[in-house]
Amino acid sequence: MTSPGPTGAAQEAEHLVASLRSHGRALFWPSLVLIGGVGGMAYLYGRFAESWQNLTVLIAGALVIFLLWFLPLLNWLGRRYTITTRRIVLRRGFFVRVRQELLHSRGYDITVRKNALQSMFGSGDVRINTGLDHPVVLKDVPNADLVQGALHDLMERSINPIAARRQAAASSPPDETIVWGER
Repeated sequence: MTSPGPTGAAQEAEHLVASLRSHGRALFWPSLVLIGGVGGMAYLYGRFAESWQNLTVLIAGALVIFLLWFLPLLNWLGRRYTITTRRIVLRRGFFVRVRQELLHSRGYDITVRKNALQSMFGSGDVRINTGLDHPVVLKDVPNADLVQGALHDLMERSINPIAARRQAAASSPPDETIVWGER
């Protein structure tokens, strides 16, 4: 037999709604650099008479691939947005991680900003204004309009139970104990 929580009501469990990253379009140019770098190294390796020159081709190609493909890939993989029924969790960084959480029950303003390229691919920047100095930005997320609508629904669902409880507490009659014949 399980005992109910302190209030006697069951707590609603937190469920995952969406797990997002920036649009994969961000890896287009780094992927072209990878293809061109490997092709260039394969073409140029062995073309020079001196072995140090051939080794320089391999080192330069590996350095270009590391800087222009691998680091952007790590940057893209290191940024993740998780939306649950209670909060938004923003994680960024690969070696040094930064985690930020926003509760839906706090309430916030949501806007979507799209440039021409983002409009073509259906992505956009979702700006969440929490009333702090700088708004939180979910950068270049796919289906930005759908994310905005889902966040509005989640925020409304989180705020309404709190408002309903406050209204019920304010409208309930004061607790007065009456003893037979006396007040």
